[in-house]
Amino acid sequence: RMSRHAKKLRDHDINPCLAETDATTKCMDDNNYKKDMCTDYFLKYKNCRKFWHGVMMQRKRNGVKPEMPSAEERKKILESLG
Repeated sequence: RMSRHAKKLRDHDINPCLAETDATTKCMDDNNYKKDMCTDYFLKYKNCRKFWHGVMMQRKRNGVKPEMPSAEERKKILESLG
């Protein structure tokens, strides 16, 4: 059984970088936990977190709720960026 925290991390509406998290984990599993084999995955994850953290802070400053856009809303944001 998953803890409440673990469930939140698996929720697409809460965790915008779920795909990057899973890809990194899979890479590590597939490469016997040799971090240097998964550098690109770590970078994509880091960039994802940085991007959505910025969006969240901007929304917080502007008083927009919820601070983290839903999965559907994030998809639209990304599409608008091309």
